[in-house]
Amino acid sequence: MLTLTLEQLQREMAQFIADHPTNTVQEPVIPQIYSAPIAAVAAASDALFHRFQEPSVIGPHHTFPDFWVSGAQSVISYFLPFSETVRAANRKSGLPALEWVYGRYEGEQVNNDLRQFVADRLQQAGWDATAPMLDDRFEVIEYRSNWSERHVAFAAGLGTFGLHTSFITEKGSAGRFGSIVTTAELPVTTRRHDDIYANCSFCRQCIPRCPVKAISDQAKDHRVCSEYQRSTKERHFKPRYGCGKCQTGVACEERIPV
Repeated sequence: MLTLTLEQLQREMAQFIADHPTNTVQEPVIPQIYSAPIAAVAAASDALFHRFQEPSVIGPHHTFPDFWVSGAQSVISYFLPFSETVRAANRKSGLPALEWVYGRYEGEQVNNDLRQFVADRLQQAGWDATAPMLDDRFEVIEYRSNWSERHVAFAAGLGTFGLHTSFITEKGSAGRFGSIVTTAELPVTTRRHDDIYANCSFCRQCIPRCPVKAISDQAKDHRVCSEYQRSTKERHFKPRYGCGKCQTGVACEERIPV
């Protein structure tokens, strides 16, 4: 087996994103969809994976790491922050910015390529690895998937949830997540908070930002949110989609709020 550290892998991921040809869009002009990712590691044996199966969290359909890779030891989670170009365009009110829906649609292909790159890199080093989101067994049941990238990010110590149910990292909440399950035994990242909302200041700025009032002090209505994205996709952006208003123009857009 070759030695491969998280720090080395994170440097290679940053270079991959910087060099990726479709991380740039010509029209609308987006010089860079994503900036450099941050990454963290959870142990495959972490008790939180059992907690995720509770109905009040995700549900019994959420899987364990060794469902994806037999003998799994580690789960690498990463966050890809959207660039200033993408975020700034979406701060205005009204429909989702064209830059944002391109970032969400074309950007997710970049994210999938990064998922595959990390899995391939680990395999080249002699470990078994796979990205659950690219696996045919990945599925979503009643708006809850059998592998939640945000919950995995919490387990790995990348951050915590916010009132908007988005995930707040040291680079903010405006971006996309990915993860890879592997048999490589990597040092686990320290999880700074047990409180799932520790990074949220509860400033409530996300509530009026939502164009369909899906967010309240109590919860977020994912059905209302999803229906809005579906309708705007059909009327304005097809095949692209997205919204992200609650992740932009708010205190946690690009940092942990004070």
